[in-house]
Amino acid sequence: MTTPVSTRERLVSEAMRLFSAKGFEATSVSQIEAAAGLAAGSGALYRHFKSKDALLNAGIDRQLDRRHAMRDIRALFAGLGDLHAELTALGRYLLSVIDEEAQLLQIAARTPAGRSARLDTAYAALIDGLNVELADWITAWAPHLAPGQCKVLAALGINGILGTRVATNLFHQPEARSIPDDQYISEWTAVLTARIQSLQRDDAT
Repeated sequence: MTTPVSTRERLVSEAMRLFSAKGFEATSVSQIEAAAGLAAGSGALYRHFKSKDALLNAGIDRQLDRRHAMRDIRALFAGLGDLHAELTALGRYLLSVIDEEAQLLQIAARTPAGRSARLDTAYAALIDGLNVELADWITAWAPHLAPGQCKVLAALGINGILGTRVATNLFHQPEARSIPDDQYISEWTAVLTARIQSLQRDDAT
């Protein structure tokens, strides 16, 4: 039996959907109430949240809880024993994270910096967290590389994953996804693998 979704949870889900599609400022309380199945303009939202900002914060908290529940990517892919295989699995994982967090990225893109400190923090936590995780993974594979070099490679890797989703996830242009994910990840993996191996050879000489 499916557990009924609480009114509070419906409000959070519908608010985040509307914020991502229309922007935080352009979304009214009445629109959120109507989308959640409540009487528009009734003020029912305020029985659960003090303000629209509080509702956004609840959505951000839910996103952060989801990210915290994910396992460390090194634990997910460590043990395959093959650089190319681990990078391929890692690339697919990173694409899934970006797709799952599309709402947060859309809201951040449509909200002026500084408008919501919680939103700015959540966005930074997502992107910085992925960069740190990838840098740590590279360090585990190539422990003799300088930390700064690992950070640069991680930034290139994460930016490459983000870039392939910008047009589709942020600007709703599905036709932009003309390169199949498998083909994109194959090339992404080949480039990073070659660079890591090249740096390892340079370090060994």
